[in-house]
Amino acid sequence: MQYRNDKNGNPISLLGYGCMRFTTSMGAIDIDKAEKEIMEAYNAGVNYFDTAYIYTGSEAALGTIVKKNNIRDKIKIATKLPQYLVNNNAALDRYFNEELSRLQTDYVDYYLMHHLTDYVAWENLKKNGVLDWIAEKKKSGAIRNIGFSFHGDTEMFMKILHDYDWDICLVQYNYLDEFAQAGRVGVEEAHRLGIPVLIMEPLRGGKLVDLLPETAKKMIKENPRGWSPAEWAFRWLFNQEAVTCVLSGMNSIEMIQENCRVASEAKAGEFTQDDIDFLEKIKKEINSKMKVNCTACRYCMPCPKNVDIPAIFRCYNEMYTESKHSGRWEFAQTVGLRKQNQTASQCIGCGKCEKHCPQNIAIREELKKADKALLPITYKIGIAVVKKFLLKK
Repeated sequence: MQYRNDKNGNPISLLGYGCMRFTTSMGAIDIDKAEKEIMEAYNAGVNYFDTAYIYTGSEAALGTIVKKNNIRDKIKIATKLPQYLVNNNAALDRYFNEELSRLQTDYVDYYLMHHLTDYVAWENLKKNGVLDWIAEKKKSGAIRNIGFSFHGDTEMFMKILHDYDWDICLVQYNYLDEFAQAGRVGVEEAHRLGIPVLIMEPLRGGKLVDLLPETAKKMIKENPRGWSPAEWAFRWLFNQEAVTCVLSGMNSIEMIQENCRVASEAKAGEFTQDDIDFLEKIKKEINSKMKVNCTACRYCMPCPKNVDIPAIFRCYNEMYTESKHSGRWEFAQTVGLRKQNQTASQCIGCGKCEKHCPQNIAIREELKKADKALLPITYKIGIAVVKKFLLKK
């Protein structure tokens, strides 16, 4: 296993264990199977284990396994504050203490503000005294490092990133999402600031493995590198010095052994131009069913009415390159839940965007189609309800 250091010089394994996808049996985590898998990863050098308050049974399972095998002081545990449930200062201690109890420990190595999508969520935490609370917990040693996990756009990521002296951050990032959410720009900015970047969804929920188009699978099989689809995705991330650790929700011994092998071999900067060009071809195959030929160059921005045109088109395309649910869910997280309404409904048809589009997209017309597809009535209602709850409007 290879390691890259955190902000304080502590080694973090290049491959981290995402504890959200433990195998379940009869509605509960199969603790014996999970133990075998965690110990397989541990013995292969994995030292970073990521869980969260809302991962049903995950914290308790991890705590039980770690205590039974007496490895607490040999690993790093990361868990997350369910910030969307916090509405007063007392809730901070209530959730944190419950997590410590589940994990059977008296400290957390990395504590993340979970699922920030909009700066206003971070503002709400500050209003509830989170800054003083963090300072007290870090002083006592109950929290060793503080960070946040993120699902939003690059602008919001930058705003949150620069607002506090973070120790770590967790973002969705893979070769298909290079310019989505925090994106390469956000990842590299965090690295420039000396903030370690952890990666979730390296395989895009299987999209970059099992759900690849048959043409793409054939291209990968015939490539002289001999790498599997998953290996291409992991190596693309490991190739970047800005990436500290890549999380994988591993639930088989074979998967753990394969991922650990790749994490022990891959080197930053090993990709050749041929490798980069090859993945561009794979992306082209994946995106062959796109509805709008948007490259996210952002020449159409800013919109006078703050419509996030590239983000809307990305989610619209995802409905057809992946699934309707996937595209709508991505839209809800990254656009729908923002404090400021940046949906296509704000478009006034001025046409300013179309004058600057290198792809000559009929943006106004496509926005209407995207809005209709992304926001059926059930999603409109759902987003409105969740937004009211999350953003405390």
